[in-house]
Amino acid sequence: MRELQISRRLLAVAGFVGKGCIVADIGCDHGYIPIYLLQRGQIPKAIAMDVNEGPLMRAKAHIREWGLEDYIETRLSDGLAALKKGEAQSIVIAGMGGPLMERLLLQGQEVLSEISELILQPQSEIPHFRKFLAQQGYQIVAEDMIEEEGKYYPMMKAVHGIMSYEREVEYTYGRELLRNKNPILKKYLEKQQEKAEALFIRLKKADTESARTRTKELLQEIEERKEALSYYEGDRNH
Repeated sequence: MRELQISRRLLAVAGFVGKGCIVADIGCDHGYIPIYLLQRGQIPKAIAMDVNEGPLMRAKAHIREWGLEDYIETRLSDGLAALKKGEAQSIVIAGMGGPLMERLLLQGQEVLSEISELILQPQSEIPHFRKFLAQQGYQIVAEDMIEEEGKYYPMMKAVHGIMSYEREVEYTYGRELLRNKNPILKKYLEKQQEKAEALFIRLKKADTESARTRTKELLQEIEERKEALSYYEGDRNH
């Protein structure tokens, strides 16, 4: 039987979902993650949810195409609004900006009080998002980073728990990624460092107030990336 092929990014997100969990995919777009998980017997059923009719219609069409209508329910929903307490153990939210994801998690607090895991792939404001999770009583237990078509995508699995990092760099780049010496993060850090150093040289030549301000910021960023890259040196403990 042929199986759905999904992108490396979605594959990594799906890989975090706990076996046997009922999944609610928030902002499901094409419905690929629940289809993929069901085909592999990873989950018993799923709820695919989106705030817009268009993506939901696409998801419905794909679910029909793969003959999974009895296993994946679709719901029009702003975030978790149409999900009831106890209906799902695993919540997947992938491919949204960090601030939007924060809003959805805050609005869905009551439903989230009974879930087992959050699988999250924020697209922006990621250091702030990690701090937000800590403030909301979540603990990141696993992280991954994927490079696809020149873009870098960090993702994480969080559960209810206490999370407190001593180092700012771990919120910025992800403690689990750093401790596990994730090779994609290393590549990302090295590329960003290269760009920053080139920009630093250009800014040094521009004698303006804004250039001086940016130079100061840039130096801080360079130092923090150096600290992150130090995790990759030998077997140092952090």
